[in-house]
Amino acid sequence: MAYDDLRSLLRALEREGDLKRVKAEVDPYLEVGEIVDRVQKSGGPALLFENVKGSAMPLAMNVFGTDRRLLKALGLKSYGEISEKIGGLLRPELPHGFVGVREAFGKLGAMTHVPPKKVKPQDAPVQEVVLHGDDVDLDALPALFTWPQDGGSFFNLGLTHTKDPESGIRNLGLYRLQRHDKHTIGMHWQIHKDSRNHYQVAARKGEKLPVAIAFGCPPAVTYASTAPLPGDIDEYLFAGFIAGKRIEMVDCKTVPLQVPAQAEVVIEGWLEPGEMLPEGPFGDHTGFYTPQEPFPALKIDCVTMRKRPLLQSIVVGRPPTEDGPLGRATERFFLPLLKVIVPDIVDYHLPEAGGFHNCAIVSIDKKYPKHAQKVMHAVWGAHMMSLTKLIVVVDSDCDVHDLHEVAWRALGNTDYARDLSIVEGPVDHLDHASYQQFWGGKAGIDATRKWPEEGYTRDGGWPEMVLSDPATAAKVDRRWKEYGL
Repeated sequence: MAYDDLRSLLRALEREGDLKRVKAEVDPYLEVGEIVDRVQKSGGPALLFENVKGSAMPLAMNVFGTDRRLLKALGLKSYGEISEKIGGLLRPELPHGFVGVREAFGKLGAMTHVPPKKVKPQDAPVQEVVLHGDDVDLDALPALFTWPQDGGSFFNLGLTHTKDPESGIRNLGLYRLQRHDKHTIGMHWQIHKDSRNHYQVAARKGEKLPVAIAFGCPPAVTYASTAPLPGDIDEYLFAGFIAGKRIEMVDCKTVPLQVPAQAEVVIEGWLEPGEMLPEGPFGDHTGFYTPQEPFPALKIDCVTMRKRPLLQSIVVGRPPTEDGPLGRATERFFLPLLKVIVPDIVDYHLPEAGGFHNCAIVSIDKKYPKHAQKVMHAVWGAHMMSLTKLIVVVDSDCDVHDLHEVAWRALGNTDYARDLSIVEGPVDHLDHASYQQFWGGKAGIDATRKWPEEGYTRDGGWPEMVLSDPATAAKVDRRWKEYGL
C-alpha cells in the first residue's frame, strides 16, 4: 500500500540509497532550482536540503522525479495496477460518458477502505503547532525563486482545498502559489479550474471563500490533487482508492474545511471578493514564462504544522521535470475511464514533451470510413482532454508509446489535403502559442490506413507494410548465437 506520510517515504528512499541529504547551505533564490533541475534531468535521487537559507525547515525535492519513486510512493509495481482496478469497476452495461464514470466511482463509496475518515485534532500530527495572527510568517517557509525572470518566490506543491459555496462539494487542486508577503498568497487559478469556479460563485454571492493549503501530504493525496477528475468526484475518494486505505482528515482551525491529518504544514485563510494582486511572471511547465496577470490574493489567518516540519516542492520548467512521472501516472490510470467516454480507443499516449496536454496519440481498431475523425472530435469533447492541441490517430498495430513508430506512421501515412483536420477550441490557460488567450487552433492527423470508401482510389488499394518472413525470422532467432554477432 501507499506510504501514510511523506517522511516515512523519505526514510524508505534513504534506506535504499535513493535519497541524498544536502547539508551545505543552499539559497532558495535560483540555487536550489538549478541544483534540482540538474539532478532531476540526470535521473538522480530525491533530495533533502537540510540547511535552506532563511528557513529552519528542511526542503524535500525531486521526491517523485522517477517512475520508480512515484510507484513506490503509491505502493504500486506498475501504473497498470491501478488501470486494472479501475477497469474492473467499469461494467459493460454502464452508460457511456461521464455518467458512466460517476457511476463507476460511486462504487468506490461502498468500499469501506476508500472514503476518508475524520480524526480528532490530538491525533493529527499537522496540528501539533498552531500559529495565529502576528505569529504567522510565510517567510519561514522555503519558497522557491526558480528562474531569473520569475515575479517572486513560489510554493509549487501546495495542495489547495476549497468547496463549492452552493453544493458544498470540496475540491483538491494543485496550483502554483506566489508568496506576496508574510500573510498573503497569490492563487493562480486558471480559467478551466474548479477552484476558480468556487471563487466566482462566492464573489457573485458577496461571500468570502475559505481556503486551506496543505504541504508535505501523503503521496496518494499529492498525486490525487493532480488528477483531472470531474468536479463532483472527490479527490480524497480517489486517493483512498489508490492508497488502498482511508485517508485521515482533520478539521481546520479557522476555516470550514478538512485537510490531511498526516500533512507537514497547513495554511488557512479567506479570499475576499474582488481582492486581486499581480501574479507572475513564472517559468512554467511549458518551458516558457507565463505573463503577469491579476489573481485572487489569499490572506492567511492561521498556520498549523508538525513540531519539526519539512516542506516538499518541485521544480517547474522545461521538460523533462518531476511533472513527467505524475503525468505518466495520469495517462495510465485514466485509460479505462477515457475508454468509457470514447470506447473506440485501444490505447493512448500523452508525450511529456507536449506538456501532456499539447498532444495525444490515439490508436483505434478502425471499423468504418472517417473513424479516425470521429475519435478526434470525441477526444476533444472529453473533459480536460478538450485542451489537447494535436491528436494523432494510428491503427491498433502501432505502439503509441514508440514515438519513432508513431512518427513513421504520421509522416508516411498522411495526405495533408485530406488527412489533416483543423478546428478551433479551448486551449490551456498557459498556452503561449495561441494568438489569443484561452482558445486557439487545433489539429488532428489521420495516420491510419485509408480505405477506398474514404476516397483512396489508387490501384491495388492501400499497400502492405514491409515485414520479415515469419519462418525466416524464427530461423534466425534459433541460430543467432551461431552467427557470432
